[in-house]
Amino acid sequence: MNVTFRQLRLLEAVARNSSFTRASEELHLTQPAVSTQIKQLELEVGMPLFEQMGKKIYLTEAGREVYAFSRDIAKQFHDIESVLDDLKGVKRGSLSLTVTSTGKYFAPYLLAEFVKHHPGVQVHLEVTNREELVAQLQENIPDMAIMGTPPDNIDLSAQAFMENPLVITARPDHPLAGVSRIPLSRLAEEHFILRERGSGTRNAVERFFDARGVKLNTSMEMSRNEAIKHAVMAGLGLGIVSMHTLEFELALNRIAILSVEGFPIMKEWYLVHRTGKRMTPISQAFHDFVLNEANQVVTLPQPKPASRSRRKVTRS
Repeated sequence: MNVTFRQLRLLEAVARNSSFTRASEELHLTQPAVSTQIKQLELEVGMPLFEQMGKKIYLTEAGREVYAFSRDIAKQFHDIESVLDDLKGVKRGSLSLTVTSTGKYFAPYLLAEFVKHHPGVQVHLEVTNREELVAQLQENIPDMAIMGTPPDNIDLSAQAFMENPLVITARPDHPLAGVSRIPLSRLAEEHFILRERGSGTRNAVERFFDARGVKLNTSMEMSRNEAIKHAVMAGLGLGIVSMHTLEFELALNRIAILSVEGFPIMKEWYLVHRTGKRMTPISQAFHDFVLNEANQVVTLPQPKPASRSRRKVTRS
């Protein structure tokens, strides 16, 4: 069987992305070139490696076996690159970073500042949900990841580097906007749009309210912060999101942050990687940069003063 490393690398990229298009973009190739190489690999193997159902592609049983080998080979090749990068120092090299969907609001600013000091670095940034990020950590795929509370079922090195306040948002013309010290019991009368179950934000919100015996009326669940913000601006209810996501909405006075007792819920952002993972000079430099400089590079957006006089809601 005459199989090339290039073909295995392409299969690994297609399988990991579940897409020929995304794999071709990642590897800077045309989609027909990727498809041709995969077809040639299937001819060498003598069996189909992918099957298509609707618009989605899936690995066949043979494909899963070849993918397991290709992933191991890709990791070994990455280790070779890491060793060579060690010899070159931190002027060149690559960094693979995966962040949760909320982290996308500040991670590019961290990377931009880091690359200013290391212009020869190639960065691969992937934004995904918590479930997929945890799966990537289990497979030891990224050099590092940025997330909320790290999972406790994986052997990880995790260090907090920045606060992540969760706030309650409303339309600026909502009756509670501009009101001070809103009691939690008052929120039982409102409809909430929350992140999907299993997300870091949703987990933190549920722990907070369960501990205080308050049940929220969750009218909608959404998997994207942008969708929640638009639902809030449309007047469909209140939202709970990270303050890091609100820069433009606050600047344009499209969203108000409510003053609620016990809020914001103070979480933290963590920089994580698998314990014992080989740290290249580039990944070590990024690790140190984030822990030492993140709070100077990333600042929280500031809400505009409320247009109405602030008044206090009394408990009934």
